[in-house]
Amino acid sequence: MTDPTFSPSGAADAVTERPRFSVRFSARDLVNVAIFAVIYFVIVFAIAMLGIISPLVMLLTLPLSAIAAGIPYMLFATRVRHAGMITLFGLVLGLLYLMMGHPWVSTLVTIGLSLVAELILWAGKYRSKWAAIWAYTVFSGWFIGPWIPLFLNREEYLRSQGMAEMGAEYVEAFNQTVTVPAVLGMVGFTLVCGFLGALLGTRLLRKHFRKAGLA
Repeated sequence: MTDPTFSPSGAADAVTERPRFSVRFSARDLVNVAIFAVIYFVIVFAIAMLGIISPLVMLLTLPLSAIAAGIPYMLFATRVRHAGMITLFGLVLGLLYLMMGHPWVSTLVTIGLSLVAELILWAGKYRSKWAAIWAYTVFSGWFIGPWIPLFLNREEYLRSQGMAEMGAEYVEAFNQTVTVPAVLGMVGFTLVCGFLGALLGTRLLRKHFRKAGLA
């Protein structure tokens, strides 16, 4: 089977056959999905921990994690051998966050956007740099998932165990700072950062990862 890895320069391979959707994954596929999902998770989680400082810091730093996490995501995209791997990546990531306490609706959003990212890559025949860039940009929209319970019932969200553990002072600051417009603005900025992260990932991939034989 021809290697469908896209070129960092955006040049398409001579082979134009579109990979078929498949549920058959090799051991290599599964290892790649697991490794890069964990790397992505750790990067986002580490940056999200800065939100402990204050709700404002959380709103300002969360979008930046989409830039940093774009590097491993784009490297993972070069290892996609057939359809289904991007969706599986989103599934694994969604389950990891579910185990960390994210609401189940956030997991559904993550999986849903992974399917959209899959379709974008499929449209680019898994060989288009720009398809990979836009796929990651769209996937970065999953950041809205954890906030959906806040939109649905703000009072219940503020009374949740996780918020209670942060202390009354933090909850008060959160209530004043984290408004619906602020969250939507943060998510919009995250999409922009996702696009920038994908560009950064492709640039580093071209200059460093291919030289090192990693992609």
